[in-house]
Amino acid sequence: MFLTGRFLLAMPGIGDPRFDQAVIAMCQHDADGALGVGVGATINGLGLHDVLRQLEIAPGEAPDAPVHFGGPVEVRRGFVLHTLDWGGQDTIDVAGRWALSGTLDVLRAIASGTGPARWVVALGYAGWGAGQLDEEMTRHGWMTVDGDDALLFDAPAAERWTKGFAAAGVDPRLLSPESGRA
Repeated sequence: MFLTGRFLLAMPGIGDPRFDQAVIAMCQHDADGALGVGVGATINGLGLHDVLRQLEIAPGEAPDAPVHFGGPVEVRRGFVLHTLDWGGQDTIDVAGRWALSGTLDVLRAIASGTGPARWVVALGYAGWGAGQLDEEMTRHGWMTVDGDDALLFDAPAAERWTKGFAAAGVDPRLLSPESGRA
């Protein structure tokens, strides 16, 4: 089962501090590998206006939204997850739920007020080679939940992990950070 268009929620005790309480929007998953963008944590002290100025784009109408920690791979590479009402040079439709853009045209459109209605900006991503995520899913570490616009665009980053579990009917406070063997 491929996970494109779903969220990965890090289980307590995942064993990698980079993914503690991570929420990853899965943008691509197939036999060749997987790519997801973290939306569960923001980068302290970095806002969209800072990123736009570094790229020599006038902030214009763009709000100074937080920038998310997208993952530990290529942490200087930017991505925008957004609603399907806008498309650019390399925009990818993610299972009909949201879109992913990684080129400057989406940032220019957001700054000019002609971009997507709702969006999340992130630096970095989480990536897996062929079969790697599939193998990880057989161990304690990740839970998957349906891709939900409200979780992605409406919930504050700090609440996405808890809200993701709640949407699946799970109270993460009751989860053990360890798994057993039968």
